[in-house]
Amino acid sequence: MYSRLLVTGLPKKWLNLRLWLLIIPLYLAGCETVGYYAQAASGQWRILSGRQPIEKVINEPGTSEQLQQQLQLVLQIRAYAAEVLQLPVGDAYNAYVQLDDTYPIWNVLAAPEFSLEPKRWCYPIAGCASYRGYFRKSAAEAKANQLRGQGYDVYLGAVPAYSTLGWFNDPILSSFVNWSQERLAGLLFHELAHRRVYISGDTQFNESFATAVSEIALPGWLSIQGLVSSAAQARAETLSVRQLMAAARSQLQTVYQSSQPDDLKHEQKARVLSRLRQCYRKLSANWPNPTRYQSYIEKTNNATLALAAEYESQVPAFKQLYLDSGSWEAFYNAAQRLGDLSKVNREERLRQLGDEYRQSNSEIKQGGLDEMSCILHD
Repeated sequence: MYSRLLVTGLPKKWLNLRLWLLIIPLYLAGCETVGYYAQAASGQWRILSGRQPIEKVINEPGTSEQLQQQLQLVLQIRAYAAEVLQLPVGDAYNAYVQLDDTYPIWNVLAAPEFSLEPKRWCYPIAGCASYRGYFRKSAAEAKANQLRGQGYDVYLGAVPAYSTLGWFNDPILSSFVNWSQERLAGLLFHELAHRRVYISGDTQFNESFATAVSEIALPGWLSIQGLVSSAAQARAETLSVRQLMAAARSQLQTVYQSSQPDDLKHEQKARVLSRLRQCYRKLSANWPNPTRYQSYIEKTNNATLALAAEYESQVPAFKQLYLDSGSWEAFYNAAQRLGDLSKVNREERLRQLGDEYRQSNSEIKQGGLDEMSCILHD
């Protein structure tokens, strides 16, 4: 069915047309824009045209037992998201795609040498965002090298999953289908949250909201699966890394805003990033999996620190908003009202909510002390 029909019931040819209608107006904007959106449409088409209904894949004789089990798990997660979390699941993640590559997309992020403000690109419908996605790794590498040549700190990262924000029914991909129960559920809750509330042009709001939905929802789901203890350890580790990176951002912000010469800024920047890596190794030494975030930490620069801020900085605010709301539907409505405010008023309200959450949450108040003291220590 999914290889023939779009979610609206339109024939397959209309799916191709819908993709290209998004990029036709951009032909007036320059060669790079044309090439970028052409590869995006072609890559999206390859994925959507490869969809197979989950039930069909499960029942095929050649499907491995592991894949059958994981797809059954997906159906359970979808049901939980729709019934308990009241997310607009629809037919999203009701199909499976076996990719030709390991990952569907590679994202390029960039930030100036002495700034934690990410470079932004603007797109039709989605608005402006702090990343540039490519369906071919070679194209992403070319863009990353171009930006490095312009003096930017750059991060090139593989992306196992992404959301089309409800434009299409996103499928389960081979790049993430075999993840652990906790990680798979967290991903789907995050991506489905984008279908419920999305504010054009505000990556920080959108990603922090979706991250908060996932983190709030996971304990309930994991309790049903009998995985509470392991989940608590994982959440503690995530919080430590989050606060470690926040401490590094704070230190670097002071350096970048100073009037000292660039050569001194270079030295202090290198020192802070070196301490960040040392602190991670110290804090993670007794973790069950001390290398969980190591690769990411080793690559940390202005671009990755900016990315972490986009996804995490407003998470406490949304958690407080959820506590104040009392139900999922009320929470979503409150988040949408926040999104309807001007950006200045929205950010001020989120700052107030974040402060309130941090003041009342002992885990955050106590958890950040070791991370901050480690970063400050020479």
